[in-house]
Amino acid sequence: MSSHLFFAAVAGLGALACSSPSTTQAKGAAAQAPDPSAAVAKIGEQTISNKDLDDYAKAELAKIDQQYQEQRYQMRRGSLDALIVKKLVEAKAKASGKSFEDYLRAEVIEKIPDPSDAEVKAVYDAAKGQGKDLPPLDQVKDSIVRYLKQQRSQQALQAYYEKLKAESKVEILLAAYQPPRQKVEAKGPAKGPEKAPIVIVEFSDFECPYCGRAEGTVAEVLRAYPDKIRVVYRDFPLPMHQSAPKAAEAAHCAGDQGKYWDMHSKLFANQRALDVKSLKGYAKDLGLDQAKFDKCLDSGEKAKLVEEGYKAGGELGVTGTPAFFVNGMLLSGAQPFEAFKDLIDTELAQK
Repeated sequence: MSSHLFFAAVAGLGALACSSPSTTQAKGAAAQAPDPSAAVAKIGEQTISNKDLDDYAKAELAKIDQQYQEQRYQMRRGSLDALIVKKLVEAKAKASGKSFEDYLRAEVIEKIPDPSDAEVKAVYDAAKGQGKDLPPLDQVKDSIVRYLKQQRSQQALQAYYEKLKAESKVEILLAAYQPPRQKVEAKGPAKGPEKAPIVIVEFSDFECPYCGRAEGTVAEVLRAYPDKIRVVYRDFPLPMHQSAPKAAEAAHCAGDQGKYWDMHSKLFANQRALDVKSLKGYAKDLGLDQAKFDKCLDSGEKAKLVEEGYKAGGELGVTGTPAFFVNGMLLSGAQPFEAFKDLIDTELAQK
């Protein structure tokens, strides 16, 4: 049993970032503190300053800063799991008079049964079924056996580590990750109590499939915290989604007739049909005043409102959808309910 297998298995216990800037790089970048007024380029007589550059790149810089902080936390959290397990196993090994590797071999690895011939053949047949050109089974059987045993070893090690942690009553005291808090204007169509302690501002796009997927999670959050959550929806139509801006206008046009959320649901239920003809058809389905709706949509009177949402998101560093700001703290992407719950519960505990 080599120690690399231990660390490979432990890595599965915590989320580790694929890559992140080194601490040295981050400190070096922070230490420079460039003069905002210093010139970074000249175009004839025109000067571009550090401030001009930072203002122009504000959204991307904010995103990179947040990614670094989150990845750094996840790296520390995963390393904490590995360190806890290492100490638990070392204590067990010392008490048994065995080395670290010998202890794990005796307690876990040697207790894993060899894969049966049927299991080996199933793996071989599955690979063949995927179109892979393989030698005869007897020539690759040993490789498949090694693959299956290594896979099972990692699974067994992880299960054993979790058992050790439960028996030792390990308590994690490292504070949960909290994204940096930003000032986010809660302006737009909303659901939930006006004075709710938790305000979630969602920047979204009616043509984005991940935004459609997130709709169910948002509904689950509202059900779980009926008196504690207010969700505000803001438009952030991505440039590659050509139908998204007009779809957002359609929702606001429906809102003029008290049917914003009805149209909102209709649009997400029909993400592949957001052309103007379809939008007008949805207005008819919802029983709206058709002439009034058509005039609103055709005139483009809601375009400025949609653009305001896009601009506000950009200033906050939003570059993709959906993006949720929970009391000003960003949750990016179609996150599971648990991600919202962790952040919401932490916020409520501080109220």
